[in-house]
Order: sequence, then structure tokens, then C-alpha cells
Amino acid sequence: MIVNDHTYYDASYDVVVLGFGGAGATAARFAADSGAKVLIVDSAPEGHEGGNTRYAAELVGYSSSEEDYRAYYEHLAQHFNIDPEIEDTVVHGITHMKEYFKKYLDVNEPVSYKTILGLPEDAVIADHPNLPGAKSYDMITIEKGIFNASLWNILRQKVLDRSDKIDVWYSAPVKHILQTPGKKVVGAQIERDHVLLNVYAKNGVVLTTGGIENNPQMVQDYIGSHKLVPLGSLYNKGKGIDLAHEAGADMWHMSMYAAGGMQQAFAFYEPGMKRAPFYMGNPIFYTGSIFTVGDDGTRYFKEDQGAREGYVENHGSWYKPLNPIHPYFVFDQKQYDKISEIDTFPDNKALNSVLKADSVSELAEKMGVAADKLQSTIDEFNFFAEKKHDYAYHRDPATLSAFSEEGPYYAIPLVQTIGWSEAGPRRNARAEILDPEHKPIPHLYGAGELGSNMSNLYQGGSDLGDCLIFGKIAGQNAAHPKDDIAEVNVPSPKHEKPLKPRPLDSDIKKEEFPTGPEQYIGKSTKGVGDEIVVRVTADKQKNLKKVEVLKQAESDDYGQKAINELPQKMVDENKVDVDAVSGASNTTRGLKDAVRDALSKIK
Repeated sequence: MIVNDHTYYDASYDVVVLGFGGAGATAARFAADSGAKVLIVDSAPEGHEGGNTRYAAELVGYSSSEEDYRAYYEHLAQHFNIDPEIEDTVVHGITHMKEYFKKYLDVNEPVSYKTILGLPEDAVIADHPNLPGAKSYDMITIEKGIFNASLWNILRQKVLDRSDKIDVWYSAPVKHILQTPGKKVVGAQIERDHVLLNVYAKNGVVLTTGGIENNPQMVQDYIGSHKLVPLGSLYNKGKGIDLAHEAGADMWHMSMYAAGGMQQAFAFYEPGMKRAPFYMGNPIFYTGSIFTVGDDGTRYFKEDQGAREGYVENHGSWYKPLNPIHPYFVFDQKQYDKISEIDTFPDNKALNSVLKADSVSELAEKMGVAADKLQSTIDEFNFFAEKKHDYAYHRDPATLSAFSEEGPYYAIPLVQTIGWSEAGPRRNARAEILDPEHKPIPHLYGAGELGSNMSNLYQGGSDLGDCLIFGKIAGQNAAHPKDDIAEVNVPSPKHEKPLKPRPLDSDIKKEEFPTGPEQYIGKSTKGVGDEIVVRVTADKQKNLKKVEVLKQAESDDYGQKAINELPQKMVDENKVDVDAVSGASNTTRGLKDAVRDALSKIK
């Protein structure tokens, strides 16, 4: 959106950060530490900001050897081009990540993922262990546990601790980048409380709005898949792509994405599902009288081959998997009986949408595939099981078991998932966003998942590393005083002499939670959301009388179920350690921690 001398500005900041996830929080914090007055905005409501950082297992890439990691990083690209300066920045950042944790996150002893897995220090845990340099790759986190939002809570708190320098707007989607006719970025147009506000950015705008996972059209246009169900934030809708195009940015990594799930990144289908649970699968879905088929009812891959961040091996190289429109697990009664005995989440959801038929032809009709092809696939699979050799895809013979000659037969519908994407504007090692001639767009910076530095294969912990490394660089460069700033004013209500625009109010407020007799407030950040606050009514012997959840921002599916059910269950059983709600282990942990915090205040 082009501005001119008559453009009205509603507020003025030194730096405006678009997107309050890991990269945005990091950029805002370092911009403030560089002396800037900062505004950070997010389209999500309070408690649901955080982007995919909240769902990324808190594991950050780390390597103990620059030489090894450089070789590994280059081979992950599989001969794709890498900007040498970007490579130097990434290699230095990843190999100095422990120092970063100590200096900037106040974590003196990061926990190795190898420790969490109970593996020795010399174990190789890289997704691609056969690539040169893989031996030194590790991932580090805040505490001995994953999927607990511990990293996000620290990054968010660093912003809140600087509330004198950083204003936060929730539920405030950005609409446009503001630029002069010469393409210099001077701010952003942001919608707040249904009002469009032009916000001036004196020194820089940082673009950190996340990926395209929740934009079905962009998934089709850039990735080429009919539909992918997200595993992470529901607010990553690809707005950064539109903003980057508007600003005149060059784009890269548009088809790159990573996923997770059973086999080739599958999840169980549920009608109307918005987000799939992260689930690496149970061997029961590739061991026995069971196989996976695509849209025509035939097998198309080796079911017992693990996908690495969604990528699968194909004749020595690694590629994103095929994404059929209607994949299915197909199995017989023997396998059904085994699956029905499982009571762990989400295995116990496997049969929710199961199709059942007395014959193969009837099952094929329900699946929408040709009966002769499905029958032929079963016959061929039975032959492989008898010969103990999968001539088609070389599945482990021990996992092959012939189908029963008589029905019933079953099929479970599946969906393909997407965890995060790398699509976005091209940037350089200074986190400057570049135009098609690879020249910096003045005053525009980027970091994180949007336009990530990964150029082909994804290695776990890479995008969180990008958030921390390039978020810091973007924030510091955006805050650096510029010598080409424009003079801006806003008219006064009486249309007198123009007044200098000023910051508007922030959504960060001091919260008060009232208590009465025998009531105590407890807080925890160990759930998925930002903070769980409870008010516990209990006597001096800590007998629970009432547990009220005053504040929470857990997921609106399984997390909300735990919030609804567990407080009364704690009171009924008069104990904190009640059974967790399936699929909501993190919310359960956070809620218990908050109640314990409240009880600890009883003297």
C-alpha cells in the first residue's frame, strides 16, 4: 500500500513486528534492548498467540562441531543452492546455541534430546544419519520434557518483561505493508477492534507471520496437494506471503514443507477436523494383515518405512511423500480385533470412522475404488505373505500376514498432515527481505518459519533455530537508526497544527484475581497455552472444595475437554493427581501444576 504526504498515521513506533510467535517475540525483545519503542501484533486472540513455536516440541537444533554441521547442512540441501552468507549465519548460530540459551534465555544447562531419549552422548539422532556430518547433530531444550511450551513461555515472558518498551496487540491482523513510492517500508496497516489503523515504523518492520498451513488455496497453489491437515497453530494462514508480494519481495522455498504422523505423515480422518494430533504411529498399522492404499485401491509405498519430518526415501534421495486424496488402511477381522484392544490415544480413535463390509467388493464400493483392483491388491499381498517376501515394496517379511479368505473387511480413512512450511520472502544473512534483484527492500526484515533458511530436507529443530538466530538479527537491524526516515504527522481533532503521532495503548494489562475465605490463586505455564490460572477453595488440611479455572488458552478440542472435566474430578476424588484426559496430557499437567501452586500457599 503506497503512502504519500497526506497519509494519516494513528500511531508511531521505532519498530513494528508482525506476528507474535517465536521469531516475532525474539525480534521484539532484541529491538527493545537496542533502544527501540516496539509494537508487536498478532491475529490470534490473547493466549493463542505463539504460532507454531507452541507446538514444536521445544527442541532447538544444536551441533558441537561447525565442520560437521556445515557438511550436514549442505547435504540436507541435496544439491539445492544455498546462500553462502546464510549458511555461515546458520552454522554459527546452531553451533553456538548453548551459549545463546545461557546468555539470552537464562538457561544455564540446556537438556540434550539424547538425554531425554536415554541415549549416550555419541548416539546419532539426526533424521538423516547417513549424511556426512550427521554424527554431531543434537537438539536441546529447556527442561527434561517436550511438547510443554517451555521455550515459548520464556520467549513470551521476555516480551512481557519489557512492557515499558513493547506494546502488544492481540486479535489485530495486519492488512497491508505501508511503503513510499520508492518502495521504502514505513509501517503497516493493522485492524484493531474493527478499525483500520496506519502505524508508522520509524526504523523497520519485521515480518514473522508464520507459514501457509491453514490456507488451503496456498497449499494447493504452492505445495500441489489437494488437502493437508495442520498439526500446529490454526492462525498460520499465509498472510505473510500476501504482504511480501505486496512489498515487492522475491520468494523462495515455496513448495517446502515438513510434516509428521503415521507412515507417510498420516492422521486418522475425522469429519470437520481442523487440526490433527501429532502422532508417530503404532506398529500395528503396518504389522499383520493390513496395508495402505491410495485413491485407486492399490498399495503405493513401503508401509514400515519411517517418514523423516514427512520426507521418504526414493531410490537414494529423499522426497516429500505422495499425497493421495483418499488414502486408507485396509485390513481384515483378525487385525480389527487387535486394533480394538488398544486404549491409548490416539490409537483408540482409529475405529471412529472405520468402514466395514462383508465382502471385498462391498468394501471397495464404500471406499470409492475399483473392486477388481482392491481384490487384486489383497491377492498379491497374500502371495507376498505366503512367500515371506514383499516383491513390490520390500516390507519386512515379519510384518506380513495374509488376509482371511472370508469377511468382514475394514478400511480406515486417512488424511495427510502438514506441520510447518518454509514458503516466504527471500532474505539475506542480515535478515533483510530481498526484491527480485536480490537487493534489500528498505526497512523490511524477516525471520522464522516464513521464508525459512531450509532449502530442501528439514531437520528437526531447524525452524526454532531460525526463530532465535534470525529473530535476534532482524530485531537488532530493524531497531538500528536509519538516515532516511520520513517526517510524519497526524492532524489534531481541531485541524490545527499537526501533532506528532504517539503509541497507542497496549493489551498487556496487570491482572487481578480476587479471593475470598479459604481461596488461593495458582498459576502454571506448563500447558500448551500461555498460562493457566486457577482459584482453589480448600481448608487448612488442603481438602479440595472447589477448583475454578479463571484463565486458560488451551486447545479448543482435547485441551478444553480437560479444562471442563478435571477440576470437578479433583474435588470429587479430593486429590490433584487424577487420571489425565486422553489427548490432553499437556493441559492436564498444566492444570495440576496450577492447583498444586495454589495449595502450596496454604500455611
